[in-house]
Amino acid sequence: MILEMKVPSPGESITEVEIATWLVKDGDYVEKDQAIAEVDSDKATLELPAEESGIITLKAEEGDAVAVGEVVCLIDTSAEKPSGASKTEAAPKVEVKETPKEEKKAPQPVQAKETYASGVASPAAKKILAEKGMDASAVKGSGKDGRITKEDAVQAVPSMGSPTGGKRGETRSKLSMLRRKVAERLVSVKNETAMLTTFNEVDMSPIFDLRNQYKDEFKNKHGVGLGFMSFFTLAVVRALELYPAVNSMIDGKEMISYDFCDISIAVSGPKGLMVPVIRNAENLTFRGVEAEVKRLAIRAREGEITVDEMTGGTFTITNGGVFGSMLSTPIINPPQSAILGMHNIVERPIVKNGEIVAAPIMYVALSYDHRIIDGKESVGFLVAVKEALENPVELLMNGNVAKGLEL
Repeated sequence: MILEMKVPSPGESITEVEIATWLVKDGDYVEKDQAIAEVDSDKATLELPAEESGIITLKAEEGDAVAVGEVVCLIDTSAEKPSGASKTEAAPKVEVKETPKEEKKAPQPVQAKETYASGVASPAAKKILAEKGMDASAVKGSGKDGRITKEDAVQAVPSMGSPTGGKRGETRSKLSMLRRKVAERLVSVKNETAMLTTFNEVDMSPIFDLRNQYKDEFKNKHGVGLGFMSFFTLAVVRALELYPAVNSMIDGKEMISYDFCDISIAVSGPKGLMVPVIRNAENLTFRGVEAEVKRLAIRAREGEITVDEMTGGTFTITNGGVFGSMLSTPIINPPQSAILGMHNIVERPIVKNGEIVAAPIMYVALSYDHRIIDGKESVGFLVAVKEALENPVELLMNGNVAKGLEL
């Protein structure tokens, strides 16, 4: 029986995918549920499992865009599994070459005679080369015994840089469907929104003190580390409740506001940046946020993240600080209206109680759509995030560290 394997729908609104990589070859024997291909949609890279066991016949090439429901391969389910190998290999052919009776040697080019004059510029040529900033070794002489003539110097073209003999090759590769879609979305955000960015700085000393004091107890109790993402996520949830316009988005001539906080977190995966969503973050504790961040990060890095897990966020947090970024203007993740950028933490001089002291400072940036969020709301939102991070015990734990961290 010949089974037609069709492209399944990776998620709502996705109409086509691209064959990124075939993991098997035409004529291979595949087992049921074996991953046979990686396919790119405009949201994620997913594996395509074999629906049955049998000999596979590929019907699409790598790089082909195929519609959802289109046949991409055939599986002969009646074929028996070859013994000792996943694929029957034909014996290699031995190619025998006949030795020709006579071979005519190609005429060898006559090389110029090497003498003391080879590569030496005449006085006139030397002056011209000096004016061009060129060395005589970069010019091939056409004069007697290889001497560089005035005409050689006139016709010589200086290189764009000093000749180093280094590599100057280039390669071209097709962008994946995911990368192309990300590029389109980012450009559309710049063109279709009134994006503006406001900045602030956060003294991370209180969070450092809490983590140093409770991180071991927290990890032993809950099995996850006490990182920065839980503090930032809960600070964002608090700020979104204070400034609901930031937790809204535009749909045509209407503004949609949400009474829940689905926080998208940017995670670096093998196929590039992915943005899984923490659902209903307003109901999560520090332990809940850290556990969800860990779960989503692992799934993203192992290529197991689904489209549904990356759809529907209302606000995004991105952390460029893990790569060493000091400051940036993050681009809004459409159709959302705002994104918070975290950056690296550096000891900087600040004034406390009239004295200059060193403190771990992080710069934070909020990019927002000015069509729906006013300057007062954007600045107030970022100040609310700053306040919560600089006073986490009172504002994020209700004054009770043990209860807040569930210790």
